[in-house]
Amino acid sequence: MTDLANSTIDSVRKALSTGETTVCQLTKAFLDRIERLDRHGPSLNSIRVTNPDVMAIANKHDASRRKIPRPLEGIPILLKDNIATGDRQPTTAGSLALADAKARRDATVTRLLREAGALILGKANLTEFANFLAVGMPSGYSSLGGQVRNAWAPDLFKHNTPVVQPGGSSAGSGVAVAAGLAVASIGSETSGSLLSPANQSGVVTVKPTVGLISRAGILPISHSQDTAGPMTRSVRDAAILLNVLAQYDPLDPPTAKLRRPADYADGLGTDGARGMRIGVPVAPDDPGRDIYFGPLNKRARKVMDHAIEALQDLGAVIVRAPMPVQGWIGAPGTDMPVLDTNPESPHRYTVRRVSTVFVYEIKHDLNEYLTEWLRGTKMRTMEDIIAFNAAHSEQCLRFGQDLFRAAQATKGDLSEPEYKNARRLDLMTAGRMGMDAYMDEHRLDAVLFPGNAGAGIAAKPGYPSVQVPAGFTSGVGKIATPDFPQGATFAGRAWSEGKLLRIAYAFEQATQARRVPPGCEG
Repeated sequence: MTDLANSTIDSVRKALSTGETTVCQLTKAFLDRIERLDRHGPSLNSIRVTNPDVMAIANKHDASRRKIPRPLEGIPILLKDNIATGDRQPTTAGSLALADAKARRDATVTRLLREAGALILGKANLTEFANFLAVGMPSGYSSLGGQVRNAWAPDLFKHNTPVVQPGGSSAGSGVAVAAGLAVASIGSETSGSLLSPANQSGVVTVKPTVGLISRAGILPISHSQDTAGPMTRSVRDAAILLNVLAQYDPLDPPTAKLRRPADYADGLGTDGARGMRIGVPVAPDDPGRDIYFGPLNKRARKVMDHAIEALQDLGAVIVRAPMPVQGWIGAPGTDMPVLDTNPESPHRYTVRRVSTVFVYEIKHDLNEYLTEWLRGTKMRTMEDIIAFNAAHSEQCLRFGQDLFRAAQATKGDLSEPEYKNARRLDLMTAGRMGMDAYMDEHRLDAVLFPGNAGAGIAAKPGYPSVQVPAGFTSGVGKIATPDFPQGATFAGRAWSEGKLLRIAYAFEQATQARRVPPGCEG
């Protein structure tokens, strides 16, 4: 295969079945691209480590061809480096404190991919601890992996922070797919960590309903909101990966409630948006309530205007109405103050507001993970990591660890009433008083958000979102930049991934907005 930058699961399947390429040749070609684009050239730094055994595994695939190939037979896929692999690859969350950590066994996601025939090509860089270590850390930065660059605009400021963010925390997973360094990747999200890098890199993602995909073996922030999800170059590829990953897992009790179709790819067609009522949460005459579309610059707004026009041309019914205020502002106690001591923050020594649920759940969940899943490391508690970072502050604490310190101050057993109340209020405001009320009032099938702007209100009740490239914008504040992508996100109720994928596929086919970043073609 010569056009790896536009490769899809179907195109790779065809190339392998016809003998146009072999699994070894394909894998070697991706490794060569990683060397050329990630390690050298634009030095995207999206991949922290490649699998040292991947060529041996590829040889085994070629030597034992199956008469009936598995759904991902021979497909090279990257994993975010917070997803456990029970092999020689580390599982580090980008932390220098976990540099030597290996997983005791595969995460359920990893196991399902391997059982479907996928090759785990390597681990993608991420924002350290999925962007819940320090206030104001740039997306894609970690003490172990360094800084991921946006493939569309890879320039850095003189202090090595990105001019155009790669999005995070699944920064490397998004950049690698955009640059054609694997057929697909798996990232994770708590609130925006799939949608943000998909938006910034111009790729497709599905942030699933919490409980659709097992979290067992994925280094956590919040069991209330964490989920894994695919990052791909097409909606169909995302649907194929959901078919593999959406399975009941006794290690993750919320998956007992999962509801899914037999095949997410079945029914994808150009008429998937016809008759769908799609809410556009705008309030042009009330800037205080126009929080999703109001902040867009002129180019991004034009992209979204064209997206709405495309949906109307596809037969969708567009309903313009503001989102209920209580849905997005939350309630008292749903966030809490944290003092920003980040040495590079323009807001240093001021109070920042962060999710109460995240602060309480990460200590509880991370302590369990360190004990149950990792080997080869002395880190067994969050307190151990905080102490390691303090002892190696020059390497580990460029941006501080204010969020970890706030979390360490909790009991760690989730017994505090303020935590329980915050979780109850998150569900009430973002769910019943937010997304549910909005969709009920206007009889909606989906809600359209620009990029990852609606990540929080959908993530708190655990609702799904599907994002598709929609066009391009440019500029960061007053700084001129090259063009970089702008996505359109379709969010809906729990277990509505099938419907959202059908809308997204029709939109994708009508707009054909995805492009390959300059210098990454071929």
